[in-house]
Amino acid sequence: MNKVFSTILYIYSLILVNQMAFALEYKLPEDNSRLIGEITKHTVVKGEFFQQLAQRYNVGLLALMEANPGVDPLLPKEGTELVIPTQMILPYGKHEGIVINLSELRLYYFDNAKQTVNVFPVGIGKIGNATPKLISEITEKRTNPNWFPTVDKRKEHFATHGVELPRMVKAGPNNPLGDYAMRIGRSTYLIHGTNQRFGIGMRASSGCIRMNPEDIEWLFKQADSGTKVKIIDQPIKMTYLTPSQRMIEIHSPLSLSEDDKPSLYPLSSGVKSFIGDNPKDLEALDKIIKQPKGLPVKF
Repeated sequence: MNKVFSTILYIYSLILVNQMAFALEYKLPEDNSRLIGEITKHTVVKGEFFQQLAQRYNVGLLALMEANPGVDPLLPKEGTELVIPTQMILPYGKHEGIVINLSELRLYYFDNAKQTVNVFPVGIGKIGNATPKLISEITEKRTNPNWFPTVDKRKEHFATHGVELPRMVKAGPNNPLGDYAMRIGRSTYLIHGTNQRFGIGMRASSGCIRMNPEDIEWLFKQADSGTKVKIIDQPIKMTYLTPSQRMIEIHSPLSLSEDDKPSLYPLSSGVKSFIGDNPKDLEALDKIIKQPKGLPVKF
């Protein structure tokens, strides 16, 4: 996940994408499975590139790259058929309020009255400023929020740019929080918008959850104060379609440092129970783990 960061920075320096994305809303499964959506296919047209397509389909840039290994994200060959990751397995746990799964860089908003779930790509904390796992709720909502950068953030900004950040940045085009912000519990962590497209579907924030402007606007209107928020880290998600048909979805685990090479081994007891001890199944699982695509596959 870290190796592609410099490439992604270059993508954003090339062009600002202004296409409006569409929200991904799914009906919750009526059976006992947790599989939602269908895979979308896209044939590359001359001049298209991954950031443009990620914005169009409202998926994360890293998710799109992971689903299409070997394809140049800057110059995908015209006529190439891409897989758009619009099918997924819901995370394990209670499906209510807001659930953010760090490994897949996605936010889920469950509307149990409508029996729907909306799914959005998000930016999360970069290495050294990791977004914590937690169970909490929305305690504060602000439109046009002011930004109060932390001491560490001001030091980092000065070291990088040679310019001091003010103690408060007023709402406006220079405010990285965008037009909407929601506080998680009593912490300093926010779910907020952005004044640029950079960092959505990536590890690029100082720990907050960053969303596309149109996505946070929608979520802000739906999620009241008191809405439950759960931040989890589930790189492996599983479900049964039938008693004899299984599906598994695997994402790259998060690095803890620049030199960290995280592994999904040893497997959790839940994964072991799901897979069983058949050598062929274990071999198939190992192949997926070695090159995860972040897509549900039959198992």
